[in-house]
Amino acid sequence: MVQIIVSDIDKIEPADALLVIGLAEDGRIHDYLRLNKKFDEIVKQIDSFEEEHLINVKKYGKSMILGLNLHGSLIRVLIMGIGEVNKLNSDRVRYLAGLISLKCKELNFPRIAIPPFYSGPGYLESLIEGLVLSQYEFNDFKDMEFKNQQKQSYYDNCTITIIADESQRDMTQAQINKSMTICEAVFYCRNLSNSPPNVINPESLAASAKSLESLKNITVEILDQSQITELGMNGINSVGKGSVNEPKVIIVHYNNTKTDQKPILLVGKAVTFDTGGISIKPSDRMDEMKYDKSGGCTVLGIMRAIANLAIPINVVAIIPAVENMPSGSSYRPGDIIRMYNGKTVEVLNTDAEGRMILADSLAYGISKYSPKCAIDFATLTGACIIALGTNVAGIIGNNDKLIQVLKDNSKVTGEKIWQLPLYDEFLDLLKSNVASMKNIGGRTGGTITAAAFLSHFVDKTPWAHFDIAGTAWTQDGTAERSYNPKGSTGFGIRLMVKFLEGDQDFL
Repeated sequence: MVQIIVSDIDKIEPADALLVIGLAEDGRIHDYLRLNKKFDEIVKQIDSFEEEHLINVKKYGKSMILGLNLHGSLIRVLIMGIGEVNKLNSDRVRYLAGLISLKCKELNFPRIAIPPFYSGPGYLESLIEGLVLSQYEFNDFKDMEFKNQQKQSYYDNCTITIIADESQRDMTQAQINKSMTICEAVFYCRNLSNSPPNVINPESLAASAKSLESLKNITVEILDQSQITELGMNGINSVGKGSVNEPKVIIVHYNNTKTDQKPILLVGKAVTFDTGGISIKPSDRMDEMKYDKSGGCTVLGIMRAIANLAIPINVVAIIPAVENMPSGSSYRPGDIIRMYNGKTVEVLNTDAEGRMILADSLAYGISKYSPKCAIDFATLTGACIIALGTNVAGIIGNNDKLIQVLKDNSKVTGEKIWQLPLYDEFLDLLKSNVASMKNIGGRTGGTITAAAFLSHFVDKTPWAHFDIAGTAWTQDGTAERSYNPKGSTGFGIRLMVKFLEGDQDFL
């Protein structure tokens, strides 16, 4: 893993590493550098360049490598354009940091020194996230020739020095370590989500979850198909019974308070592959349905992060893991299924399977654990992509205070979410002539009617539902983000760590 350390400016030798200097459109270079004789000389040389050589480099996201002479030594400098200073925010810093990291990787500079070109709360955190998350690669299934060429990856051989005042060294290093722990959890999620369906099925996903027991305060319980049936989780059983890979319900407990504080319930949809079942999907891009487990992988990533950070909170995570396949034992359109909470569902489309497994999980988790609140993550509806595109997740729930806090945290982490309404009219669309409800509400408002379905299973518990169908992986229309390489993004992990380490007294 990349090594990120902190050092005082006086202890840095500019010739030992690639020096990164942020240059604003107004020409400003952080005054911090001018306080040191060695770096002040470098700044003077940059200032001496003609304006026409630097005018484009100052623009946001542009860069240039300079070779400067400092007392006979060659100093290599990466000029990074930071654009207009007053437009800098945490996500723009995160994006710039990713560009820095990728440029250094491209040019194979294994040692980098970064003086502060930023200021403001959370900017160090954003810098580290951009530097680290951008380096992610998924090479587990590349051939041996490729692996032999990559014996020691740039990511494992890179040392980044963050220049900070000696008085802030310990605090800065602690923040760096925390950010890297969160990034590691994002990598864990990305690896699971990116893995193909012949490798990650319900059983192997459960085994990965079970490995989290090596972390302090974590215990993991796995329910098999017979236990799922015995408990009356017929929504999960119905979706999973069409596959030779039997369904599992993964329950991860994290207890890190000395009180009987009510836990927060997290639920994550993990359809390890989704053919649509009897209502089979078109073959075009069906390969992307390996990502239909992303909600569950996100929740596992959250649990890994909070355990490694030792956040003083109680959390229960439930991940229903199924494979939705067509076969002689599959559930069918026209079936009526009695769910865990006793309500019945008329199945009109077997490709609306995510809400079936989430509903049972939410109802079971709320009944058994009486949580403070419930939050679920799911790649639930293509309608969410139609409504919000591939850069914004939908959020819907029954508690505006909970949703507002989640929205506030999303602004810090750059994981964009947008609240959709949950009016009674959407509940009306689910009315069935033969059961408590239908599992789909028609073509209109598909994202909202899916959430309306789930609302029947949470009672009065404060609840928020994230539809991450557009944001869980990079796809057509995804905006370029230097810190989100192609594939799984791990969307929501950083946001939820912020939420879980915060104050939930408003609930």
